[in-house]
Amino acid sequence: MQLVKQELLSALANTLESFSPGAGARAAFESPKVPAHGDFASTAAMQLAKPLARKPRELAAELSTALLATPAFGRWVQDVELAGPGFLNIRLKVAAKQQVVREVLVAGEAYGRQPATGEKVLVEFVSANPTGPLHVGHGRQAALGDAICNLRASQGDAVYREFYYNDAGAQIQTLASSVQMRAKGLKPGDADWPSGEKAAAYNGDYIADIAEDFKAKKTVKSDDRAFTASGDIDDIDSIREFAVAYLRREQDIDLQAFRVRFDNYYLESSLYTSGRVESTVVELVAAGKTYEQDGALWLRSTDYGDDKDRVMKKGDGTYTYFVPDVAYHIAKWERGFHTVVNIQGTDHHGTIARVRAGLQGVDKSIPAGYPDYVLHTMVRVMKGGEEVKISKRAGSYVTLRDLTEWTSTDAVRFFLLSRKPDTEYTFDVDLAVTKNNDNPVYYVQYAHARIRSVLASWGGNEAMLQEADLSALDSPAAQALMLLLAKYPDMLTAAARDFAPHDVTFYLRELAASYHSYYDAERILVDDESVKKARLALVAATAQVLHNGLAILGVSAPSKM
Repeated sequence: MQLVKQELLSALANTLESFSPGAGARAAFESPKVPAHGDFASTAAMQLAKPLARKPRELAAELSTALLATPAFGRWVQDVELAGPGFLNIRLKVAAKQQVVREVLVAGEAYGRQPATGEKVLVEFVSANPTGPLHVGHGRQAALGDAICNLRASQGDAVYREFYYNDAGAQIQTLASSVQMRAKGLKPGDADWPSGEKAAAYNGDYIADIAEDFKAKKTVKSDDRAFTASGDIDDIDSIREFAVAYLRREQDIDLQAFRVRFDNYYLESSLYTSGRVESTVVELVAAGKTYEQDGALWLRSTDYGDDKDRVMKKGDGTYTYFVPDVAYHIAKWERGFHTVVNIQGTDHHGTIARVRAGLQGVDKSIPAGYPDYVLHTMVRVMKGGEEVKISKRAGSYVTLRDLTEWTSTDAVRFFLLSRKPDTEYTFDVDLAVTKNNDNPVYYVQYAHARIRSVLASWGGNEAMLQEADLSALDSPAAQALMLLLAKYPDMLTAAARDFAPHDVTFYLRELAASYHSYYDAERILVDDESVKKARLALVAATAQVLHNGLAILGVSAPSKM
């Protein structure tokens, strides 16, 4: 129905232009809030009324008459109704709605996708420090980042996935010392083991595993590095390198199982060794964007809307954590990524203003809103009616691996994407493993499997359905399903623009519900060959859109369940 919509939009634009030169550029359709009011709606009359000094309803009546006189409206529109202060509610002919079935079947996996734009988009996500297993918050970030990448790619962008991690600093030193203590035979609870809320030690069982493999002089390989342990428990540098490589490998295993890949791993340490951090500070100083006070170097971030100026360099000569972030984003800009999306936890909210301030201070050509941020909340996990807070393996939190082993990758991805990122979310393990309509991912996947079962029972050549006579698809249930199929491309475009993969989950649940209603209302494998092929074409198109939408989320579309 995209072709139908484009023809009608063109007719609307030309008609508006005839009423007021320049008005055609604002031609647009809306979806009526109440489906009974029509298939499309236009507020053009109300927008034009004031500049033309006309009464909106009178103008709307004239617009209606003019539109119905156009070839496109004559071919595809059943009626244009005047409503309220000047709304135009447009009702399509059944033949117009039927066009979407053929469009989907011809386009296949490309349905809803847009041509290449040439725009380079970098999405940075997960970016977990290599100090422990991935927790469920990292899982939410992985699902979000990957789905946002898929959404932007569907709109024709050239998408680049990047993982940035801190391979230096105090946390890495704590990791190395924790492994060394385990290698020497100490364990949490011993008198010599650091204790207390702020103790510099990691207590999870994974630390003992690293220590044992280090002493065995094992070699570990991850996506971006490999290292062989020296086995010398006094060699803290070797322990550090081995532990980082070991945990990077563990994270890789989890991410691969979660069906997430990256194009590049960017090391924070490289920002120092390459001189990027130092040069960024020098440029800010030279630009007059800093000052010294209380023995520290400060950034004038209030010049760019921050609530207060921020310390860049402390009295001991070390940089605060946002300084390398500024240097990192300058590197992103210089690499040609002028659209950048960072997926981070809500605890990074305070970083946004100071990073953008630093970028503005260094290079005024960088837009004030660069980069974009998608912030997500942490995830509570419920199992057996109780909240789960601790994983023995991690020592203090539920890991992504725990969650996928308890349920499935499909369930974890769909569930973690089913709410807006900045809203609190409780993952119900028991619900995720149920096989009924209360489980949203099961509900959607079952709709796809149910259709594939019908098509398998038919056993015909599905390519033939592209040429089926669709005139039999005139029932209310069939029309409702076709209209929903037609909404998929616009939904996909809006979700990509708004970094909103949750919109895809909402759409898929609505589409699955519409299909189930259709299935209950009309038998598909009827004796009448023409009617049967029309209905098979409709459900085959529905299966294709379910498959396409699930693919955006990184969720499988099974043929059997």
